[in-house]
Amino acid sequence: MDQVVSSSRTRGSRQKHTEFHLYYAVITHRDTAHGSEHLSTIEKDTNGDALWVWCYPSVTAELRTLLLRKCCLTDENKLLHTFVFGQYKRSWFYITTVEVQDSPALKKVTHFSIVLTAKDFNPEKYAAFTRILCRIYLKHGSPVKMMESYIAVLTKGICQSEENGSFLSKDFDARKAYLAGSIKDIVSQFGMETVILYTALMLKKRIVVYHPRIEAIQEFTRTLPALVWHRQDWSILHSYVHLNEEELEALKACTGYIAGFTDSEVSSRSDLYDVYVNLADSEITVSPVVKEAMTMGKLHKEIGQLIVQSAEDPDKSDSQVIKDISLKTKEILATLASLTEVSDGSEKPTLNAEALKQKRFPPATENFLFHLAAAEQMLKI
Repeated sequence: MDQVVSSSRTRGSRQKHTEFHLYYAVITHRDTAHGSEHLSTIEKDTNGDALWVWCYPSVTAELRTLLLRKCCLTDENKLLHTFVFGQYKRSWFYITTVEVQDSPALKKVTHFSIVLTAKDFNPEKYAAFTRILCRIYLKHGSPVKMMESYIAVLTKGICQSEENGSFLSKDFDARKAYLAGSIKDIVSQFGMETVILYTALMLKKRIVVYHPRIEAIQEFTRTLPALVWHRQDWSILHSYVHLNEEELEALKACTGYIAGFTDSEVSSRSDLYDVYVNLADSEITVSPVVKEAMTMGKLHKEIGQLIVQSAEDPDKSDSQVIKDISLKTKEILATLASLTEVSDGSEKPTLNAEALKQKRFPPATENFLFHLAAAEQMLKI
């Protein structure tokens, strides 16, 4: 197993580190109100040790341990993952890893990872930015030049360089990130069963996704929140989770979520999910605990058919499919809204259970609307 060593590399680079600490001292008085934003470098040397070389600003021991676990340089299977992302306690992490070839500045280093944490979900934005930072680090082997670009992006949203490429934050808006995945791919894999995922998301249930390849998990899980587009809430996404006690505790603190795992052991952890997706085998399992809330009926069949027909239309883009599903969702929410009332001086409308019964909906529809009201916090307590 690779050793994880938390120290500076000793390849005649003391001067570089002194230089960095001086630079660090100069810039720490800048506005660091960005909270969860930080930048780190992890290197793997010719001895196979993974070294946490430096970070700006400082980072907690808990986060450092987590990021080392996510970084493929500490992985026993030696697989290189060029880019991974995930979320832990409302902070997003983005890690780009490169192999070092012919870099005079990094003589005893075989690979390194640039680790960036931020408050927003935007994999394309941070993949592009960390690629630029990687090029700078490959050339200089020192954090100083990289820090200049990092601070420029933090403060001005832009860094420009002829040799390393330019980066402009505003080129990457959040909506683009939300629409980057493919709903059509999900429907082509799961067909009518996609409605199970839709229902679970609408009811804010816990979805666990397993696949041995992290890239497959990230692509699939990042797309799921688009099925409930009206919420535009990607904070439910935890695309890279390990079966680690601290991570699982943080996950369990969330009401509903989408969590991705590469460890097949997760299938036996029924305490973690309401719906289990084995992405490798294209299988969806609904936990007995939520069978009643997730009962499928005529309405679900309608939604499923709409999803499949829209996704199979070759003339429709992914965003048009999302729009079609969203229109159906709005229709359902309008039906629910018509069965609510505002009472007891509260501003929030609550479901009138009697009005729901009088509508004489099929049992599965009535059941779904009741549980949807609960998920939307529209039930009287």
